[in-house]
Amino acid sequence: MKRTPFYEILVRHGARMVDFAGYEMPVQFSKGIIAEHKAVRERVGLFDVSHMGELFLKGETAFDTIQALCTNDLGGMDIGRVRYTLVTNDNAGIVDDILVYRMGEIEYLLVVNAGNSDKMAAWVSERLLTGTEMENQSANTCQLALQGPCAVDMINEIFLSGNIPEKNYTFTIVELFGERVILSRTGYTGEDGFELYFAPSLAEKVFNLLLETGEKYGLELCGLGARDTLRLEAGMPLYGHEMNEETPANEIGLNFFIKDKSFTAREKLVEPKFKRIGLKLIDRGIAREGAKVYSDGREIGHVSSGTHSPTLGYAIAMARVEIGFTGSTAQIDVRGKMLLAEVVPLPFYKRKK
Repeated sequence: MKRTPFYEILVRHGARMVDFAGYEMPVQFSKGIIAEHKAVRERVGLFDVSHMGELFLKGETAFDTIQALCTNDLGGMDIGRVRYTLVTNDNAGIVDDILVYRMGEIEYLLVVNAGNSDKMAAWVSERLLTGTEMENQSANTCQLALQGPCAVDMINEIFLSGNIPEKNYTFTIVELFGERVILSRTGYTGEDGFELYFAPSLAEKVFNLLLETGEKYGLELCGLGARDTLRLEAGMPLYGHEMNEETPANEIGLNFFIKDKSFTAREKLVEPKFKRIGLKLIDRGIAREGAKVYSDGREIGHVSSGTHSPTLGYAIAMARVEIGFTGSTAQIDVRGKMLLAEVVPLPFYKRKK
């Protein structure tokens, strides 16, 4: 398995490692997932997300190359902006969901999911227009995510205020230890937060700086377990759970990111047959991925992600169900026992601004 540049550091800090997308990644640290989850909701947490992929595209036709791949419209996107989008295959299924950074007049960064990194590199490379060059810098890029209400205070201590991205889905180029760092403000937890992209040569210096700065804020190191509970509370879909290459792009509740423009297999997006809904379990139990969902005794779909919500104090799930389902409750088959669940709006949790 692959390891990020932070592997040894994380192990020294008590990380329990698991295989994730071919990487040895921390699932949790000694205090446990709930403590990490609460730290992000109440204070600040630090995640190693260096397993994510980074593809840099540059050239006179870079915009046209990316625009043809993405469901979102990148037109009018200023330098320093970030946009979320889906990338579709020839059947309008989802190859990946990615972030697009506009780095310069003719330069872009695509941040892709770890499990799709090699697939996306090949997919984009095969579809480059003449005049566009791509560099896969995934192996040469570290990424740390700082998430939580105290993240902005920490970043303000480290960087000059004029160099900090002020709005969500923006980024700046800053200098740290004499080298270039991309500082963005996106996140995958439902909280305010930042991502730092930098060279592996800075790995230990940047990690220690964030750890030392965060000590007075109650910073906790966080693993994949907390990342999953946090994103699920925030109603954020995860590739391989809520979507995959067989999932039509208009069946996961992200139609805001599907614009009226040309992209791969746009014409194959017909009337959707399924939709994504939120469920709050009324009966005691936890509905895990794959559990079948019923309405009036008839199977209508399945759970795509489920957990106990540390913030809300009850079990929640996202499910893929038939588009025609309009009920206020459903039943979930959990190991042969039918559990009652209430249909609730997504996201389950919204931070107070």
